[in-house]
Parts: sequence; C-alpha cells; structure tokens
Amino acid sequence: MSLEFRSTPDFLMDNNIVSLGVLIRMISRAPHFASSPSCRTVVVIVGFIFVQPVWSAAEVSPWGRLITSAAIVSNPRTHKIYAANEGAGSVTVIDAATGVTHTISVGSEPIAIAVNCATNRIYVANDGSASVSVIDGSNDTVIATIPSAPLPYTLAVDETTNRVYVTHTYSGSVTVIDGTTNTATSLKVGDADGLAVDSKAGKVFLSTYEDPDIRIVDEATGAVTRVSVGAHIWGMAFDESTSTLFLTHTATSEVVALDEKTRAISTIAVGKIPCAMAVNSAARRLYVVNYGDETLSVIDLQSRNVIAILPVGKHPQGVTVAPESNTVFVANVHGDSVTIVDGVKNEVIGARAAGKHPYAVAVDPATDRAYAANYGSPWVTPIAPDE
Repeated sequence: MSLEFRSTPDFLMDNNIVSLGVLIRMISRAPHFASSPSCRTVVVIVGFIFVQPVWSAAEVSPWGRLITSAAIVSNPRTHKIYAANEGAGSVTVIDAATGVTHTISVGSEPIAIAVNCATNRIYVANDGSASVSVIDGSNDTVIATIPSAPLPYTLAVDETTNRVYVTHTYSGSVTVIDGTTNTATSLKVGDADGLAVDSKAGKVFLSTYEDPDIRIVDEATGAVTRVSVGAHIWGMAFDESTSTLFLTHTATSEVVALDEKTRAISTIAVGKIPCAMAVNSAARRLYVVNYGDETLSVIDLQSRNVIAILPVGKHPQGVTVAPESNTVFVANVHGDSVTIVDGVKNEVIGARAAGKHPYAVAVDPATDRAYAANYGSPWVTPIAPDE
C-alpha cells in the first residue's frame, strides 16, 4: 500500500538513503517498540528509517520503507538478547553471559519482538506472513505460529493478564493474543502504530502518526478514551512509577507528558525532531534522542527539566539504558555507530562501530553489554563500553 504524505516533516526527507523518486513510493510503517531492561515497565519507541533492503539488491529498482526499532530486545531474567533478522526470516539469540549465539527460523520478514519475562515467552511479529511466532525461551524453539491481521507491526506484553497486543497499520484493529492458549482475537479500535501497556492499570496506549489523539483502551472492557496531544507523534515511553506517558512530538520539538490518571498534559522542549526515548525510573531520568540535531536530551523526571544536551552520532534512531549503571546507548543509523553515555555524569564516553545502519539497540543489565540491530547482514553487532 502506498503512503500519501499529507505533511512532510524534515526527518522523512533526512532519513532517506534512496532517491527521492523512490521515497514517494514508500510503503508506510510507523512506530516501533523496545522494552526496557526491566520487564515491568513497558517502553515504546516509535521511529522511521528509509533504507534499501540488502536482500532486494537484484531487483530492477531499489525500494525503501519504514522499519521498526522493536527489532531487538533483552530478557533481563535469562540474560538473552533476541534480534529479528528481517531478510533472513529468523531470530538471532545471544547469551549475553557466555556469548553463545544461534538462530531460530520464524515467519517471513520478522520485524518486531516482545518478551514476557514472567512466562519466558518471546513473541515475534512476522510482517511478510501475517503471523506471530511464539518462542519458548527455555529452549529457544518456536512452539506456536499464530495468524494475525495483515502487516503486523509492533507488539507489547501485559504480564499481569498474559496478553500480547499487536498493531497493524492498516487493518483498523489490534490483535490480542492469549498467552496461555496462544489464540488470537481482534480488537476493533482503529489503525495503530505506536503501542504501550500499563499492566497495573490495565490500559493500552495507541497512536497513529497522523492522528492528533492518543487512544487509551481499557483492557477489561475494550472502552476507548481519546486524548488530544497533537499529530506527528514519533515515540512513546511509559513511566510506571508516575503513571505518565511520554510522547515525542516531531513537529514542535517537544516531549508531551500525559498523566494517565488526570489526563493532564504538559510539554518539555527538547531538540529537533525528537524520536526515541528510554526511561530509567530508578535514576529518575528520561533520555530523548533528537534525530534532527543529533543530540541526546537528558530530562530530570522530578523537575521535568532538561538537565543536559549531549552530542551523539549521525541521525540517532534508537536508545536504551542499563538501569543500575545508568549507562545509555544510542544507535546512530546513518553513522554506523553507537554512542555510549555515562548517565551518572551526563558525559559522552565515546562511540563504537556498530555495523551497517544500526537502528535499534538493547542492553543486558547484568553485563552492561549492548547489542545493535542492523538493517542488513550481519544483523546484530555487539557493543561493549570498555572496548
């Protein structure tokens, strides 16, 4: 399905490594998800990257599309990293403690992954085959393949109810998977890209890039509440400790803070074209990647003030944080690097080579070792702060 841009934010043009003529024919895939190292607080990162897939090199003309940064996740309880290898139809599994790596065959064009730490199940959205693969983390084998609506895009897990929510940009619905029975139902709540879950309150947050409203879905009743926050929301991050949903607003260079309980809204000015975010609830910090001016904004969650602005690499796309050390990792998609930040001192430690087009990043909190997802083979690059 072709994307007809009603507006063209700067990042849609900047974040493009194919010709403008090809850009006009891009298919639309909006946000992306990445879980925080703690399985309790769900963090959603919505983002866009235009690339030419390496596996289509034989085609007569190149094509590009929007991809998701939910392509790599960490299970902090097992210290395993799971990364989607879109062009290979597989998932790479890395044991962060031993370095042992192997791959698992899944569906066609896997693009997003979510982990249920409580059940040790890993869920993979297969964009090309309209399905979700369920992996048993105890032996890393696929135990179920669940059909879904076309073009599954990103996922989030509610560990309290053992449900998995899957968005589809064009289906007008969200797929809901029962983690006990591995059966799926459809929740008719409209198109959705961005996704976050508050398991304590039983709420699901949904966004669509052009829609000025955030939808809050009651898991128990399916009732939908709309809150206007402005169109062109790129990233979402939920802070469970304060029941606050943070959203990056690309057009205004702000982070919108939405109080889940009162629906009160406030804004925090950040850099140009803010995109990905990561919350460290223990340190009371929010890290915001600014794609346009290639910086990282550090926000004190107590005062809601920006306390530092740090330079990173070319076109930062993804971010994660190790909760105990407060080490921050930023994936620079067009810099082929990951910038490492000391979150205690708010200082840049340095940049590390991270393979071709690193667009997402995950970290094992026990070892502080990060891994970047690359758009192309090799699909995963290990990053170490002390290299």
